[in-house]
Amino acid sequence: MQFKSTLSAIALALVSVAASAQTFSLNNYTVQNTYGLDLSVGGVSGLEGSAITYAQDRGTLFFIGDEGKGVIEISRTGTSLGSMAFTGWGGKSTKDGNDSEGLAYLGGGVLAVAEERLQNVYKFNYTAGGSIDLGTVPVASVGPTTSNIGIEGLSYDARNGNYITAKQDNPATLSIFNSLSFSTATAPDAVATTTFSGATGLFGLTQLSDVQALSILGNNNLLVLSTGTNSGDSRELIEVTRSGTVVSRLDLTHIVPRNAIEGVTVDERGTIYLLAEQDQLSGAPAGSKSQLIVLTAPVPEPETYAMLLAGLGLMGAVARRKRAA
Repeated sequence: MQFKSTLSAIALALVSVAASAQTFSLNNYTVQNTYGLDLSVGGVSGLEGSAITYAQDRGTLFFIGDEGKGVIEISRTGTSLGSMAFTGWGGKSTKDGNDSEGLAYLGGGVLAVAEERLQNVYKFNYTAGGSIDLGTVPVASVGPTTSNIGIEGLSYDARNGNYITAKQDNPATLSIFNSLSFSTATAPDAVATTTFSGATGLFGLTQLSDVQALSILGNNNLLVLSTGTNSGDSRELIEVTRSGTVVSRLDLTHIVPRNAIEGVTVDERGTIYLLAEQDQLSGAPAGSKSQLIVLTAPVPEPETYAMLLAGLGLMGAVARRKRAA
């Protein structure tokens, strides 16, 4: 009995050490690398990066530009892999001021894209090298038509089918929907089950740029992004619970300070990917590109590994001693 108790105590200690080494916190993240993205991929050009999402079953990223011309698939290091063009938005061409600002991967090659002003979410199947008129795909409405202050971010929680949206400002709003009822006939209105709203900002942020569920890490919290290049814009990434409590924060002030960071996503390893539009300020170099910014947290310190190995060795020694007795 004492032998079993000893093993149990050691096992629990090891689990505790491992868990503490893997606890998610934005406080631990730093920039690992930054990659310039192609300005044109398969005929989809003018790529002013506005939203990004991770496809776990493909091990790749998708991003979109706010001109609404199409979606691009890239590797985790920014290499272009393919694209799909949008030929229209419900009877309108891609030159009619469409503003695609939210993107979420739903699994199995299915993507959802949010148009900012219409505040509609369109669901479609990605085909590399293909094209599609978004006016022909299932659509859901997450808010009334507005001006350039609408939906800036979209995320999908594959565990429960939740959709999360971030509205830019006036008022800044974070909304969680249990699900969206997509239709090919009309855009059915969706009612949020949880809403956080602030007339002059939210969670200490002046406006919202994107949102990302952390469910891929077994974490129920959300990442909320706020960043711009205008004076007074907040440049920060925060982790917030679904009850609205801020858990951790990451200052983005010194990360590509001339580029507005528009999108955020995360993979199963906990790597965070930020998408920044190209430098559009006065004096920007010709041919400026949108940027993929990769953030990582440090791996456990050597002391942590030493503790784990020592614990395993102790368990082995205890087992051998018990057999010898």
